[in-house]
Amino acid sequence: MLARERQNKIVEMVNANGSVLVKELSEMFEVTEDSIRKDLSLLEKKELLKKTYGGAVRNRVNTHELYVSQRKGKNVEEKKKIAKKAFELIEEGDFIFLDISTINIELIKLIVEANLDVTVATNMIDVMLSFTASLDTNLVFVGGKLNRGRDGFIGSYTNEQIGEFSFDKAFMGVVGVDIKRNKVYTYTTDDALTKKVIMENSEKCYMLMENTKFAREGNYRYSSIDEFEGIILDEEPSEEVQKHLADKKVTVLY
Repeated sequence: MLARERQNKIVEMVNANGSVLVKELSEMFEVTEDSIRKDLSLLEKKELLKKTYGGAVRNRVNTHELYVSQRKGKNVEEKKKIAKKAFELIEEGDFIFLDISTINIELIKLIVEANLDVTVATNMIDVMLSFTASLDTNLVFVGGKLNRGRDGFIGSYTNEQIGEFSFDKAFMGVVGVDIKRNKVYTYTTDDALTKKVIMENSEKCYMLMENTKFAREGNYRYSSIDEFEGIILDEEPSEEVQKHLADKKVTVLY
């Protein structure tokens, strides 16, 4: 088992059980306790768990509510991989929606660099700010109530505007996914309702997420997994995740 796969499994176990012990993990994965401690230190830096004496516990910090400037610098390489895969799905002439997601910041960079002849609609400020020069790429920006993270607009006025459009593809952010209960989460009700409207008005919707989010929880369900056309990941998911996704009829890209 690769170190990344082991770390993803550890996060899944912490979120499922509330805590884990170094000794038990060492025996389970057949690696040294020092290797497990290094895994836990790395995962703590990513705010996926909290280290304790002899193990780790679930981290319930709401990292999604941090300012976008604090979130943009995390897991950048993983986000770039996901954005590159998403970019390959976009065709000339498409009308696409880029939801509030730091991965979409990387995706719009690729779109602008390629000067794609597409129309981009978004409620995310950083996506809008990428349009600083004359481009063949068109922009539709929707306003409304500024969200808590100060990175985009949500709420009833935003939803009303989005509802007037029909999108070919939507690329959606996600806080966490519960594969066993078929639930896709965000943290706030307003953000969830805006995401629902985006999906209702899109022909195809793609979930953009790092593998670690299969082990995260949110506060509000905005969709089920099988409502998406596909899930775009930074790497191949664990065998357990693949097993649960097998019957969801959703394409998994990585």
